[in-house]
Amino acid sequence: MKKLLLLLAATTGLTATAAVTLTSDSFDISIHQEKKYRKIEVSEVSKDVLVTIKKNYGNYTIKEAHRADDGEYKLILTKDGIDTTVTCTPAGEIIKIY
Repeated sequence: MKKLLLLLAATTGLTATAAVTLTSDSFDISIHQEKKYRKIEVSEVSKDVLVTIKKNYGNYTIKEAHRADDGEYKLILTKDGIDTTVTCTPAGEIIKIY
């Protein structure tokens, strides 16, 4: 068990952000790592995502666009000086708004 905890500590130390769940009665371990997004030009955002944004946020402007390695988009929209962040699948389905 000590070796497992040391291995787990070493593994989580190598990642930027990780959440670990460990139960004492079993060896089930779940690790969640945040996605890394890279900034892209708005012109690089897929047509499906742009259609969804126009349909749901027509009066907003895309201030920044980011894409993860799996193709997921994170867009920062702005309207009247207030920013809203929207994450979408490459097919344009909204995942989260915050």
